[in-house]
Amino acid sequence: MLLATDLDGTFLAGSTEARQTLYQLIARNPEIKLAYVTGRGLESVLPLLFDPSLPDPDYIICDVGATVVAGNTLLPIQPLQGEIGLKWPGEQTVAAAFADQPRLVRQNTPQERRCSFFCESADVNDEIERIAASLDCDVLFSADMYLDILPKGVNKGSTLRALVRHLGMNEDKVLVAGDTLNDLSMYQHGFKGVCVGCSEIGLTDATRGLDHVLHAEREGCGGILDAIEHFGMLDHLDVIQPVEIPQGRSELVMVYHRLPYDEFIEDGEVKRRRPSSPNGIIPTLLSYFRDGQRGSWVAWSTHQDKNGYFQPRTPVDIERYPNLVCARVQMSKQDVDIFYKRFSKEAFWPMLHTFWERAQFREDHWQVFQRVNRTFAEAAAAEAGPGAVVWIHDYNLWMVPAYLRELRPDVKIAFFHHTHFPSADVFNVVPWRRQIIGSLLQCDYVGFHVPRQVENFVDVVRGVTPMKVLEREHCAPRFLTYGCAVGVDQVTTRIDVLGREVRLGAHPVGLDVERVEEILSRPNIQRQVEDLRRNVGDVQLILSVERLDYTKGTLEKLVAFERLLEHNPSLQTKVTLIAICVPAAQEMKIYRDLQSQIERAVGRINGRYSRVGWTPVQFFFRAVPFEELVAYYAVADLMWDTPLRDGLNLVAKEYVAAQGITGSSGALVLSEFAGVGAELKGAVLTNPHDVNDLVTSCLQGLTMSETERQGRMHMMYEIVRHNDVRRWGDEFLSAVRAAAAATAKTKAEAADAERLAS
Repeated sequence: MLLATDLDGTFLAGSTEARQTLYQLIARNPEIKLAYVTGRGLESVLPLLFDPSLPDPDYIICDVGATVVAGNTLLPIQPLQGEIGLKWPGEQTVAAAFADQPRLVRQNTPQERRCSFFCESADVNDEIERIAASLDCDVLFSADMYLDILPKGVNKGSTLRALVRHLGMNEDKVLVAGDTLNDLSMYQHGFKGVCVGCSEIGLTDATRGLDHVLHAEREGCGGILDAIEHFGMLDHLDVIQPVEIPQGRSELVMVYHRLPYDEFIEDGEVKRRRPSSPNGIIPTLLSYFRDGQRGSWVAWSTHQDKNGYFQPRTPVDIERYPNLVCARVQMSKQDVDIFYKRFSKEAFWPMLHTFWERAQFREDHWQVFQRVNRTFAEAAAAEAGPGAVVWIHDYNLWMVPAYLRELRPDVKIAFFHHTHFPSADVFNVVPWRRQIIGSLLQCDYVGFHVPRQVENFVDVVRGVTPMKVLEREHCAPRFLTYGCAVGVDQVTTRIDVLGREVRLGAHPVGLDVERVEEILSRPNIQRQVEDLRRNVGDVQLILSVERLDYTKGTLEKLVAFERLLEHNPSLQTKVTLIAICVPAAQEMKIYRDLQSQIERAVGRINGRYSRVGWTPVQFFFRAVPFEELVAYYAVADLMWDTPLRDGLNLVAKEYVAAQGITGSSGALVLSEFAGVGAELKGAVLTNPHDVNDLVTSCLQGLTMSETERQGRMHMMYEIVRHNDVRRWGDEFLSAVRAAAAATAKTKAEAADAERLAS
């Protein structure tokens, strides 16, 4: 069968249950073909094509019949489209002909091969008809306000009839659905039809008495379902019933690409140890299950035992988290290489950090990315209990919300974006941007580090789909507004997209300050700190810590340090730069050239300025244990943290914590393009893209008075200690639950209104 349906008031309307039932019916039965037949222009239909909650149309008839395209390619269906085009005198000709009609107001909506106006019924007079006839055009007035000037003989019904005949379809298997007078033409060609509940009186009056038209009581999709049953369009009506999705028992589901522990193989068995990550995010997320809350952690694993057995579910830690299980998503090494090490890092990572020219987009890799995301979504859907909160983490899992909403419309979906989110002009280079944004808009709540990233997301959404901002908040005093490159004065917190409300927020990830305190209290670390101070002597120690990555600005910093020594000879033998650069995975070829460039720069600087007993740059190209890093943090006189772009940057917070705990007063020179730059008031902000500014800000930090150092460090330490990682998680989950409560209240009010209306 072919379902040819209007959109607003029809296919996009009705109760939530009716919409889900009809959409699932279409999605699960490929013999049902779907045609959107709408007054919208094609541009206005596009956002619906990337809404994962809607089934994909096979055909689109829009512009009140003036445009007809294939749903999958959006290419015109010929010769139908060409024949319509030949009948149209042209937009400028039609607009000019009606320019002297003061009661007509041109609609500012996308449209082709038609001109649309707002007016009242009294304004549709003989003069309007005369002008249209002189242009060989038709006049269509509907909903007591919409006036369309269309090519002669062109309307929704005529184009639908031409399409059905072009496709050679059985006309008895066509069901049309609408709710306004501009849908009338669809009922005038003998097709079975339904006027859904609350249709325009003009439509119901015009179709009354037609045996092939049902006047349904239920609105929207409910009326369409009633018509399918009334006309016996399908033999297997049992599939109309809602599909039961198996549900788990977890109240909170974490969906993260990393396991909550490290796995390794020993003697052919899969063993585990505590996670090695120093940032405290995983321990913090685990802490939400410590009070006995029933939960699941969904993450990938490639490990199986010597007999080839892969354990899909396993307790995380029965003593600490008695009700927490890990749902292990099995992935092959090839999947990991493509999904994470290649596609995520070679396509999305450079784009996210505004290095779009480095991005490599491959359709075959995108297919793997989607497949992996669907597997994660299926695992989360199986774990979540009724109405559970599912918390998804980072860009690797962008498509999980789309698949999860389809599988489990009852759950509350939250997403936190751990990396930077770029502006629209950068993000829009992604070939699949509409699918990604469509997926994220299935969330109830989406969080980012800082307000600028929220606003970037909103700008991208604005270019993908119609959107209304419902609420904004001031960023001060929590965040810098005009004081850094990533500052904004207001942040959007609620948006409406096609009738669905999505809440947004800025939540900078905090630091596990207690862990840093514990490390610094260890006698061996205290001895290491003392040894470092003694070995450094009177030389001022500049510290740089980052991973090997072109986004971190390591090479730019080395160039600036060389210039600092060149222009300030008095600093030679008085300052030393300790640069710790953690290697990337060996499989990532994109970093090999960068490593060579960095090593050559270090060799050049040391060869040019070294003296007996003094080496200007001490370069460590290896992973350094976090405990050892903390000792360096405590001793460094200046932290030079200058990524070219960073979502947040926890290194800055680690340095501030170590300095604050030990009562030291080092200087933090921080990139204004790092998210943390909008949060850490007291840092010396610098533009890492400007070598002169890098030199100037570093010199400022080195020559700053002790009093100023103390004041700045005290301010930053207070921020880091207060907004720690636990507060980050608490605030995020509180915002998610508040969003869920507000959504539930809105749905309840709508249901009450619907009951009263019926």
